[in-house]
Amino acid sequence: MKLDFSQLNKQTKQSFIDQHAVIKKVMHGKVVVCEQCRQPLILITPEQSERPGIGCSKGCTFISLEFT
Repeated sequence: MKLDFSQLNKQTKQSFIDQHAVIKKVMHGKVVVCEQCRQPLILITPEQSERPGIGCSKGCTFISLEFT
């Protein structure tokens, strides 16, 4: 039996592309809202939190980022 992961790979790739676009927009200072609560997404730096990333104030959206 051969497993077909092509659909899963397409979904994963699209999710990565979507997250990358959100990260770029937020880091360029553009307003992007959370799909769940409609609050603006903000950049959270390592100086602000132990969990840096991009997220909304309610926490329903969070993209973890690694700063070097």
